[in-house]
Amino acid sequence: MKKTILFSIALLGLTISCSEDDLNKLNPNGVTFETYFNNADELTAGVNSIYALVQSNSLVSREWFFTHDLRSDEMASGGGQLETPRNQLLIGVHDTGNALVGSIWRGWYRTIHRANVVLEKGASVKDITPAVRDRLLGEARFLRAWSYYELATFFGGVPLYKEFAKSVDGSLPRSTQRQVYDFVIADLKAAEAGVPASYDAKNLGRATKAAVQTLLARTYLQLGDYASAKTELQKIVNSGLYKIVDEYTDLTNEEGEFNQESIFEVVYAQSGGAYNWGGDSDGSAVQEETVRTQEYSAIGWRNVIPSNKILNSYERISAGDTKNDPRYVYSYYSEGDKFNNGLSVLTADRVQGNASIVDGKTLKVSWRKYSVLYKLDNGYAQSGINMRVMRYADVLLMLAECENETGNQAAAIALMNQVRARKSVDMPPYPTKNYPCRNQSEVFDAVVHERMVELAAEQIRNFDIVRWRKNKKQKSEPLSYFIANKHELLPIPQSEIDNSPAIDPKDQNPGY
Repeated sequence: MKKTILFSIALLGLTISCSEDDLNKLNPNGVTFETYFNNADELTAGVNSIYALVQSNSLVSREWFFTHDLRSDEMASGGGQLETPRNQLLIGVHDTGNALVGSIWRGWYRTIHRANVVLEKGASVKDITPAVRDRLLGEARFLRAWSYYELATFFGGVPLYKEFAKSVDGSLPRSTQRQVYDFVIADLKAAEAGVPASYDAKNLGRATKAAVQTLLARTYLQLGDYASAKTELQKIVNSGLYKIVDEYTDLTNEEGEFNQESIFEVVYAQSGGAYNWGGDSDGSAVQEETVRTQEYSAIGWRNVIPSNKILNSYERISAGDTKNDPRYVYSYYSEGDKFNNGLSVLTADRVQGNASIVDGKTLKVSWRKYSVLYKLDNGYAQSGINMRVMRYADVLLMLAECENETGNQAAAIALMNQVRARKSVDMPPYPTKNYPCRNQSEVFDAVVHERMVELAAEQIRNFDIVRWRKNKKQKSEPLSYFIANKHELLPIPQSEIDNSPAIDPKDQNPGY
């Protein structure tokens, strides 16, 4: 109440003391679109603000990874601690008011808005070299393209804003999904010419050519265009800049950041910073950390746990196979495992929530990927572990899928075996007893398996399922709750339908 009274007094004083001329004056020290973008530093700051939004609580540091993971078959509920909007996504009963759905919609469109400002104003910046301008605008195009790729794949056709909003009357109707993908492809082709192949140590985390090419390949795969995807993926292989690293755990721990397998990471500072719960990563604290570890860790909130399906998907000792897949122990913590640099032992009483069934045994299993428990005793800690959005193993496996679809099964098998030959994994090469790879169909089965166990909980599986379903590649539906003509897409947030004059209730996705 006191704040309301003080505001009223201040407003009243302003009304009495100011003339119309006073109100029309601009603050000479204020920053506007027209006065800000003058040099390379200011344009760089504008691009950095786009990365900051991607890094924020509304996107990669929290709601983005949750939305992806809950839409896949890799996850199960950790127990009653899983919040209702998240559980709704997990079991497919979400509606148009779901909080996560609204968060990623707003987050990606705010990212697009910032990118549009940079792209529109960047061309007029005078105090800058052409190479730096091209690089910065290329980064902005990559981030805008990523935003639209995510929106189109989650929601289908969405409003396609190509310039920043200048009035409240600028609302647009939905474009088609294909129109959005075509815009993504055009943005990425333009970005590819401007961004470099690599950066110095001070600029790690910025978009590279390989990041652009990986996103292009993912977009083409959503369209079922395997030949075009293959072209982009082959560029990355031919660059010679990337390789499979020896240690699988270095892909999701803090010490392995920016290794030779990493193509694009969303950057977080070392643990110990200040987490910003604001959706835009604005305010007094920089978005230095992610809450991934406290959300998933064995000693933490443990909101979600690995599904029984994925836990039982790893290859086990059987006739014709020679070893268990070590990626299982690198990806999960089970009762009796050591953690905290080997100083602590995980006991059931320290792990809250539900249990899993693995090989017929009931025990508590939790995600190890991105958890700080490998070096701490407290999983509730927020962490500075970078989120790896793109890595080379994914490139090789996408390329294997493309080779298989374009009739080259031998090349597909060889690419998958590169991933399996990782020094710390060293799995028997395909063909195996369970994956004989005698024809295109059986090679596809191996690709699906390899992607599931290699990329578990890395925000890949959801969009794999989406594209395989759409392109009629799946042999069975992975999601038990799936209803055709509904669960292919997320609903357009009700707030968007309520507030946009260009979108009506009839424009909602089917089933909602």
